[in-house]
Amino acid sequence: MTSTNTALDNAAAASDIQHHLDTKGLICPEPVMMLHKVIRKAEGGDVIEIFATDPASSRDIPNFCRHLGHELLLSETVDKELAVEFLESTESLAEDDEAASYDVVYRYLVRKKLA
Repeated sequence: MTSTNTALDNAAAASDIQHHLDTKGLICPEPVMMLHKVIRKAEGGDVIEIFATDPASSRDIPNFCRHLGHELLLSETVDKELAVEFLESTESLAEDDEAASYDVVYRYLVRKKLA
């Protein structure tokens, strides 16, 4: 999986994120189920940032978006330290998080379709 945005684009997109979802350590189907729950509560046009470690998420999240009409804005593999930094900045990182134990962390930005 490769990023379609530059670091500058990612920084700009980060200012538009309304929801953060940390699914690291979870396996299929949990990341998509959690995304579905957040999408149901989000407003149309809201952007959800998802971090995952399950390689199946690189297939499941784009398929979820395609089938339900949401827009996949970003799909990238990030450095595990960068994932920790992103999550710490949102204050959603648990004290016992073991992000450093994962070799690969995937990051997605999904925009909920307008009603």
